[in-house]
Amino acid sequence: MQPTSVDTPVEEIRNRFRDEGYVWIKNVIPRETVYDMREHYFAQFAHTGMLLPRTSPRDGIFNTSSDPTAHQGIGGVPVDSTNALLNAAHADPIYRKFLADPSLRAFIRHFTGWSQERIVDRAMLRHNCPGSHSTGIHYDQYFLRDGEDEFLTAWVPIGDCAATGGGLMYLENSTSLGRDLEAEFLRKAEHLPKQERIDAFNQFMSKDGFMCHDAVEFQDMHRDKVGRWLVGDYEAGDVVFHNPWIVHAATKNEDELGRIRLASDLRFYEDGAKLDPRWTKIWTHDDGL
Repeated sequence: MQPTSVDTPVEEIRNRFRDEGYVWIKNVIPRETVYDMREHYFAQFAHTGMLLPRTSPRDGIFNTSSDPTAHQGIGGVPVDSTNALLNAAHADPIYRKFLADPSLRAFIRHFTGWSQERIVDRAMLRHNCPGSHSTGIHYDQYFLRDGEDEFLTAWVPIGDCAATGGGLMYLENSTSLGRDLEAEFLRKAEHLPKQERIDAFNQFMSKDGFMCHDAVEFQDMHRDKVGRWLVGDYEAGDVVFHNPWIVHAATKNEDELGRIRLASDLRFYEDGAKLDPRWTKIWTHDDGL
């Protein structure tokens, strides 16, 4: 992936986003702000055995004597005690304040040209321990079908995240593919009741809401339309912005330092746009989305 400096002329940033479907902006949020959020999040899990003993929650180092599948977050199958912690973390005032970071919000207005942005309340915090399951292949629009399809996703790594550390990867030149796949899904589902039609888990989708979990297989299926899988060495403060259609997934976390990948998925609309009402509530593990 090609990183872009935060002070790059805005028209150049917009052109890259239009042409590539994403733009990776360096140093949007103050680094210390990001690490403060990381420390606060993992401190809530310190008693679970997820963190390596005698290490700081700020580092978020996985305890390799633990089973990574016992410490899964969103996208995995968390145990009941973890679900309670995840629910609390998403409603936490410190996290909600992080979502309103002035540097992030100012950049979004600068980049989009919106006079005012609106974030959907259902933002998500995803942690991924080394050796655990990663987020499958998808594009964002099919999770938000009951709202306008013009929104901006901001993927925020909460801590440094190497290319081997479970960060997002993007399928090159896949925006058109995402649009085509969604049109086909909607055509198949047009006879369904609305609530089923907009559901990312309906009978025409996979059981976990993702299109595939094998990046090589998916790329090969669509090799005449797409390019390479693109990855990056992300640093705290970076933000990757992408459109609703680009196909993406998370890499498997094989971080050499044992760091737990933590990131947040945020969706922004121009103020006044029609939002998917299902996404106007704070995430909980049992919200069915």
